[in-house]
Amino acid sequence: MRELSFAELDTERTELLPTRETLTFGNTNWANIFANNSSMALNAASVYAVANSAAGQTINVYQG
Repeated sequence: MRELSFAELDTERTELLPTRETLTFGNTNWANIFANNSSMALNAASVYAVANSAAGQTINVYQG
């Protein structure tokens, strides 16, 4: 990764974000988050057997 020159930095620009009051609707800010992460493996009464397990993850976010 190389360093930026002053000329490159001068071409960059920034913008201010709106205030928090502007972004809220009716002064409510809430989020429901549901997360699930489960995995299962069984290796019973097996000589030299290998049990593998992979977990799947799901995250749902509902914001209003």
